[in-house]
Amino acid sequence: MTQPFAPPVETSPDAGPAAGVCWNLADLYAGPDDPAIDADLARSLDAARTFAARYRGCVDSLGAADLAAAVDALEALDEPVARARAYAGLLFAADTSAPRHGALLQHVQERGSEIRNEILFFELEWVAVPEDAAERLLADPALARRRHFLAAARRWRPHVLSEPEERLLEETANTGRRAFSRLFDEILAGLRFRLEVDGQVHDLGEEEVLAKLHEPSRALRKAAAESLTVGLRASARTIGFVFNTLLQDKATQDRLRRFASPASERHLANEIDTASVDALLGACERRHALVARYYRLKARLLGLETLADYDRYAPIPGEAGTRGFEEARRIVLDAYADFSPEMARVAGEFFDQRWIDAELRPGKRGGAFSASTTPQLHPYVLLNYTGNLRDVMTLAHELGHGVHQSLARVQGLFEQDTPLTTAETASVFGEMLVFRRLLRDEHDPKVRLALLCGKLEDAFATVFRQVAMTRFEEKVHAARRSEGELALERFNELWLASNQPMFGDSVQLGDDYGWWWLYIPHFVHSPFYCYAYAFGELLVLALLRRYDEEGDAFVPRYLDLLRAGGSDTPPALLRRVGLDITDPAFWDGGLALLEELVADAERLAADTRA
Repeated sequence: MTQPFAPPVETSPDAGPAAGVCWNLADLYAGPDDPAIDADLARSLDAARTFAARYRGCVDSLGAADLAAAVDALEALDEPVARARAYAGLLFAADTSAPRHGALLQHVQERGSEIRNEILFFELEWVAVPEDAAERLLADPALARRRHFLAAARRWRPHVLSEPEERLLEETANTGRRAFSRLFDEILAGLRFRLEVDGQVHDLGEEEVLAKLHEPSRALRKAAAESLTVGLRASARTIGFVFNTLLQDKATQDRLRRFASPASERHLANEIDTASVDALLGACERRHALVARYYRLKARLLGLETLADYDRYAPIPGEAGTRGFEEARRIVLDAYADFSPEMARVAGEFFDQRWIDAELRPGKRGGAFSASTTPQLHPYVLLNYTGNLRDVMTLAHELGHGVHQSLARVQGLFEQDTPLTTAETASVFGEMLVFRRLLRDEHDPKVRLALLCGKLEDAFATVFRQVAMTRFEEKVHAARRSEGELALERFNELWLASNQPMFGDSVQLGDDYGWWWLYIPHFVHSPFYCYAYAFGELLVLALLRRYDEEGDAFVPRYLDLLRAGGSDTPPALLRRVGLDITDPAFWDGGLALLEELVADAERLAADTRA
């Protein structure tokens, strides 16, 4: 039994409805000064040097069994450094303001680069193996368990550089893009937003001020939007410089690695082709009228002529108020148990073992995530829980990731994680299970309408807004490459131009909204991540339809899909549950289900007025 790890900082008096819910990181290390961290890093480095002495210069002469053994050794030596990397990242996310947390993160990154450079040769020598020889090896049964890992590595063949160049890029990343990403996190976590409510001035963090956009009072929502804008603008020059620098860094990397477009690297990592992504984006954009149709309905429900940007998440009359963290736990686990007792059991461990950090704290990274660690351990979930219904759905979302990552540990370190295209499957599926449970148990038509509207807004944010953000990224990367360093106003212009089309004339996006690209972490940490959310939402709608058709027989196949992790390509894994994501028409099925939900909302709205 591990000893509880002390919270990274003292619990804030404004910690919110999840006060005291801090994760226990002692399964990883006893603390940031634990000598086991450096011992693990040293162990990995020694193993990397031994590996290099054994395999350098002879990868092309290995037989299938020896090649499989080499990958096994590579995975084993990477596990200790993966453990240290996970711990340093989690510690920093929990409190970015503590200097020793940042110092540990930097230390682990630098030692990780040293280890990475010792074993870099293996990947380069493997992708250089002639195609016919590689195909013979991959067809050998002795390589069956490592076939996908090795085949996926060869897809990078046109984009790798020489070993000295690769080593240099790895080392300079710690003072380049990784350093700027850390700076962005520290800036955002340190921002405070001044908001006056009923004559009292509040000093809020990012998640707290964003939560005010869900308040019933329009005046409060407007004030919160203005406060967010003022706070972001105070650091806009520095954040804008971070964005400009990272955009140019990516342009340089893409040129050196011969990628055809800024998004090509992400598509390759996601194991999906450009045509399939274009089909997804195009299908969503052809349904923009559906978004405008819903928001015109929302304006009528709120009694407003036109919605402003700060009205998008206003609660519909009938929506319940704040939910405590224990209530959220019950809601999510009950919904998971309805589908699968095994899912509920795995998700329940996150609460019982303190693998969740949910309270609000100064210095804590905003947003939410679930982070896998090593196959011998378990994932951790970070939330910023404010108690509204959307936060309950976020808990369901992140626990979906956590269940997925837990079940997929059987695949080992190299293949436990999926590409982003399928990484959102279990998370969005978890949200839908909670939504269906809440809707099933609710009989008041007004509350049912509020639940349905909330789900539609979540779905629109997951599908259409993420597509808009992908288009914004396309625009800013293209502009940075053709126009040079971009002014803040140019970012704003491109942000508004990317977001307005999904709303048509149903929502007015003001000039203040133009600054809100500044707080989106995906643009900094994971360029072109966003379309994966749309992919996941529409994929889940197809999975739910299959579940409705097959009933309980679908459950073990779905869990097997999660257990498969990243052990095969997304199209191959999804064929196991009867879905063909290579069909350009595939996305229309999920979008049609969203249209049905809008029609349901319109009918419920008419019934409640009658």
